[in-house]
Parts: sequence; C-alpha cells; structure tokens
Amino acid sequence: MHFLALALTALTATFTTTLAAASSDLGIEVTHPVECSRKTQSGDTVHMHYRGTLAADGAEFDASYKRGQPLVFKLGAGRVIKGWDQGLLDMCIGEKRTLTIPPEYGYGSRGVGPIPGGATLIFETELVGIDGVAKDEL
Repeated sequence: MHFLALALTALTATFTTTLAAASSDLGIEVTHPVECSRKTQSGDTVHMHYRGTLAADGAEFDASYKRGQPLVFKLGAGRVIKGWDQGLLDMCIGEKRTLTIPPEYGYGSRGVGPIPGGATLIFETELVGIDGVAKDEL
C-alpha cells in the first residue's frame, strides 16, 4: 500500500517558474510548464504521478511511477495531505511540479509509516489527467 493513500483518510527542467503558494512555507516549483485552457480546480478528480522523498536525507518513501498507476483523488476534498490539496491547484495536464511540504501541510508531528514525525516532504508530481477534461492539443 502506498503511503500517500494513508492520507486519504484523515528535477528541475531548463525553464523553472516559482509560484506563490497560499502559505510561504509551502514551496511550489514548476519544473515542466504547460499551457492549457483548463487548469485543475478544487473538486476535480485528478490523476497524479509522484515520487515522495524526505527533505532531510532524500530517502524515497513512495512513488506511483514504480506501481505504474497514478493516484486518483478529488482535489480539495481533504483526501490527501493539505500540501497536495493546495500545491496541485491551477495545473495543466502534463505539467510537472516539485512541492516542498512542511510538516503542518503534511503528516505533522505524528508521521506515518517510514515518514517520521515533523518531516518536511519533497514530492515530484505530474498531472496525468483530470476526469472530464481533455488534454489541449497545441
């Protein structure tokens, strides 16, 4: 079982853009920008590929790529950690971002599985799809 799913209950490219986040503590770095007519919104069912590592030592704790299946969830519904619900808004299909998620936007002081309490997390993310939204053909 991948560890991000536990939260369902409670890379840099040549061109890099940094987005302002809702919190100055949540880091959002666009590593593969994409233009589109429809970006992710709260309430969308999204399909995300990701690789999660610990900021402290770079240890990988989970990766959807290894399973060959993106994680599918409703964005903004509290089914994933707060850093994902906020950090994955306004993405285009095919876009990649690196999220730096402090503990208060991740698993807090409790930790989960191989993620220790108080850990800052790094997620390399890729939006693979949005239910009901076709990828723009540019």
